Parts: sequence; C-alpha cells; structure tokens
Amino acid sequence: MAKHWGTLALALAGLSAAGMAMAEGDVTISHGISTFGELKLPADYKHLPYVNPDAPKGGEISEWAFGGFDSLNPYSVKGRSAALSSAPLESILSGTADEIGAVYCFLCTTMEYPKDRSWVVFNLRDDVKFSDGTPMTAEDVKFSYETFLAKGLTDFRTILATQVEKVEVLDPLKIKFTFKPGVPFRDLPADMGGLPVMSKAYYTANNLDLEESTMTPHLGTGPYVLDKYDIGKSIVWKRNPDYWGNTHPMNIGRNNFDRIRIEYYSDYDAAFEGFKAGSYTFRNESSSLSWATRYDFPEIESGDVQKVKLPDGTKANGQAFVFNLRREKFQDPRVREAIGLMFNFEWSNATLFYGLYTRINSVWENSWLAAEGAPSEAEVALLKPLVDEGLLPASILTDAPVMSPTSGERQLDRGNLRKASALLDEAGWQVGSDGLRRNDKGEVLAVEFLNDSPSFDRIINPYVENLKALGIDARLTRIDNAQMEDRTRPPKYDFDIVTGNARAGYISGSELKQYYGSETADVSAFNVYGLKSKAVDKMTDIVMAAQSLDDLTVATKALDRILRAERFMVPQWYKNVHTVAYYNMFEHPDALPPYALGETDFWWYNEEKAAALKDKGLLK
Repeated sequence: MAKHWGTLALALAGLSAAGMAMAEGDVTISHGISTFGELKLPADYKHLPYVNPDAPKGGEISEWAFGGFDSLNPYSVKGRSAALSSAPLESILSGTADEIGAVYCFLCTTMEYPKDRSWVVFNLRDDVKFSDGTPMTAEDVKFSYETFLAKGLTDFRTILATQVEKVEVLDPLKIKFTFKPGVPFRDLPADMGGLPVMSKAYYTANNLDLEESTMTPHLGTGPYVLDKYDIGKSIVWKRNPDYWGNTHPMNIGRNNFDRIRIEYYSDYDAAFEGFKAGSYTFRNESSSLSWATRYDFPEIESGDVQKVKLPDGTKANGQAFVFNLRREKFQDPRVREAIGLMFNFEWSNATLFYGLYTRINSVWENSWLAAEGAPSEAEVALLKPLVDEGLLPASILTDAPVMSPTSGERQLDRGNLRKASALLDEAGWQVGSDGLRRNDKGEVLAVEFLNDSPSFDRIINPYVENLKALGIDARLTRIDNAQMEDRTRPPKYDFDIVTGNARAGYISGSELKQYYGSETADVSAFNVYGLKSKAVDKMTDIVMAAQSLDDLTVATKALDRILRAERFMVPQWYKNVHTVAYYNMFEHPDALPPYALGETDFWWYNEEKAAALKDKGLLK
C-alpha cells in the first residue's frame, strides 16, 4: 500500500542532503505505483497470488518460431533478433499478470515521487547482480537510459527525448528522473522504471552498439542467460543458478525451467510435423485449420500429448491487414473503405476457420475501452473541439463507431461489391475496357499483399479474388521473413498491405505516440502504417493526461472512434481462449491469471511424467 507523507523528517532522516530536498512537500514512498487506485499487493507480499510457490525447478520447455535469426540484439532495426533475446535484461519495476496499471519495485526497494509525479527516485537493492557476478548500480541505470536515448529503436528516443529533463545519480544505489514541465507526468515514473537495465562495463568492454546486429548477447540481471545456438535454426536459454533474484517474492514459483529452447522452422507444416515427432514440446496453435483437423495423431488419443483450451482474458491483439498510408493511392479513405469491404470474414470463418474466431472491430476489442454506439456526452465534449477545427467530420459526434463490414455466405458478397464499386467511382478510380480501375492519370489501382506465412495463403487468395472482381489489380507476393523485416521496417516501408497489429494497452500512455503518432510515422517500427492524423495526436495527448480511470476510459473510447474512422486497417479476428497442445509433462496452477498464459514463466516440469514419455520414445 503506497504511503503518503505530509512531512518526511523522521522517515527520511538518513537520506542525503539531496534526498532531503526531494522530500519536501507531499511525497509518496512506496513499493510500487498504480496509475489509478491502490496497489493490489501489500509491501510484505510473499509471492504472486497466481503462482505455485512450491513449483519444482528443472527440465526443459521447447517451442517453435517461424523463419530464422541472425542477431541477439532485440533493440535494433538491423537483422532479425532471436526469440527471447531480451530475456537476460530486467527492469527496475515489474508488472503482474492479474493487475492492470500497477507495477512494483523489483530491482529497487522503494520508489519516491511527488503528488504530481513530476519526478521519481528509485532506491535500488544492494543485492542485484548481473549474470557475471558484478553488482548493478545507479550508474548502470543511467547508462542504459542514455544508451536507449541515443541508440537502437527510434521509438525509444522519440518518446524519451520529449519527456525527460534530466537523470541524476544521487548515490550508488539511488537514481532520480526529473520530467520536463508541460508533459503529462501520470505514467512517467512507471515508464522510467520499465526501461531495461544493461551492464555499462560489459557494454563498453565488448564494444556493443545498440544500433547494430550482433551475436553477442546483452548482459543483464535476468534469470536466463544464453546457453547455445545454431544460428538461424535453434537457440537455448538456460537458467542462471546464481541468479540474484531467486528468493525475491516476485519470483517465487516462477522461472521454473532449467532451459527454454526455441526451434526455428521456415514452413508451418514442417513445424507441425516437428511437434508430432517430439522435436519441441509446447505449441500455441494459431491455425484454426490445424486445430480442427490435424490433432488426431495417436499421442493425442493416448493422452501423452494434451490438447486443451485455456481461458484468455486479454483484449484482442489488433491483428489486421494494414495499409501503407505513405502510398498515394491509399490517401483517399474511400479507397481504403472499398478494399475493406471485399474481405469476407463470415465466409472465411465458416469455410476456413471452423467458426473458431470472432471479428475484430475496435483497437480495444474485448475490453471495456472499446467504443460502442453513439458517443456519450463526455466523449462528445472531447470530440467536438476537433470537429470545430475541421479535423473530424461532424458525424463522429452522433454516429456509432466504424464497424467491420458484414458479408454473406458466398465468398463474393454482391452487396459489398456494389458499395465498394460506388466508393471507387467517387474516388476517381474508373473501370476501363480491360476491367481494371484507373485514375485520371491512367494509373492502374494495384494492390500487393506481402506475406511470409504459407498458412495465410488460403486466407489472402480469396481476398485477392474478390478485389479482382472489383477491378483492382490485386496480387499476393510470398517472401521470406528476412525480406519481410527489410521491407516493412524503416526506412524502406516498401509494401502496400501486410498483416500487422493495431497495438494498444489498457492504460495507454506515451506508447500511443510510437504506434499512431505523426512524429513517429516515418521512423517507427511500430507505426508501420505511417498514420499521420492531427486528431489522433491531440486525442492521444488527452488520453495521456487523464487523471482518473473514468477520464481515461472516456478519452480512450473517443480515440478509438477516431482511429477506426481513419480506416488504416482491415480488422481480422481473435479468440478468447488459448488453443495449446503440449507433451504431458508440464503443469500449471489450477487458475491461470487473466492476462498471461505464462508457459515459460510460471508453469513447471514434472520429472516423472517426462521420464515416462522418454521411456515410450516420444521425445528426442
């Protein structure tokens, strides 16, 4: 429970002169921070409520990943980083999987911040060590911040540079972040506590560069370190037996596997066959076709492989076909709307997905933050100034938010075809004698879908056929994952439409500028669509400045309406369960937390069950 102090003379008697100066006024000293409301965990909590504190340590869990890798640096746009490349790094604060908007001291004992949250001090633990045994200090924290400010993904520095005024090392275990006047302070203490902490000495000695691809892993304080890899094919992370945090309450019942192995496959069918053959042992199934038709092998029948649905309380991940708005042909929203009308989700769900999915409408789908129906008075109050400025149409004040279109049972819905045709006619794309649509310059309306997933061909191909019926020169281009990385990341952005994600959090803050901000549209690996909207930018500022959960909810719903009206994506689908299969040697708590499956986090290995599977020759 956070404790508020009117006067801190007694509580901080032992602090330095700098600490005493900070302690003047209304300051909170706490074991964590919540955006709104109180922290769920008390300062003396023994373990997280959803773990098994007696979970045994040992064994290996293995999963698969698509494609390959050529780097261990997850913070560079160069190269393709291996799975779990950030696993060695930890942050000062840590969140949990059953609470929204709260983070707790992890590498720190306490944190201090004033009522307006215009600065934060982290009092670091004295027992935290990097995996090479060297102690972590405030200098490492400051170095990590300064490195992310200058190097690596531009998203970090775009945000950090506009919000942090200065960083001070007050003593070897105390660091202070002071924020710039005029920016929303609400989330900044948590944001600073969420930055990964790297070893300054190791980074310098190994001449690492956050900008560059490298096969030298970062040195951090985390529970797992690199064991071995076969470049592009597999990688193994092993649990550090000397990990500093083994007895930390945040870690009790977690980090249970001795090894986490990732096997790479360039083909989805090969990956499935690899699972059946025991090449890896846990599979989170993403293909509805496979889930419905392929789990009929003997090990399923015998129970040696478990096929289960587990509850998933998270909001939808925003999966969608996303437009590259940097392309002139997609500047007209009528073109984007017309293209969206031609994707027949209902036919796809019935014919291809076995009815397993639900359509996405909102960026905040499957949460209380999704806009519904006509806007409330509170939403209208936020939206009307943007309408008055000419940034939004007046209809947004009265109409329901943009919804994904519905289609009939036939692949080509004639009603939607007529609507889409009228939109393209209005936008100046007329059908020529050859059946193709051209603008007044004689340019053909061509749309290319980039795809590096063979399992998506069966979904995209019918969509392409529907678009061709509309007079669009549509095609599917299959590329490998390395090409996909190269063509969709800055500075190239060389694509028309790809499958991506419209990202968002429950309690959104500065990350919205990474995902949707005009200032990141040409530099971000997250704002892949290149969205530039003054209305979005202004509403994002309102979301970031919200001082209560009610205000945040209203502002987020208003932002959701604006984003959906931009039609920068053709929403796809989601399901509210995890469809998983695994060799029957893993166990998990009876009740999983709502916001994480946690198979590599708080599941564990049953040695007796594993031995029985090995005796049957089912594992490699």
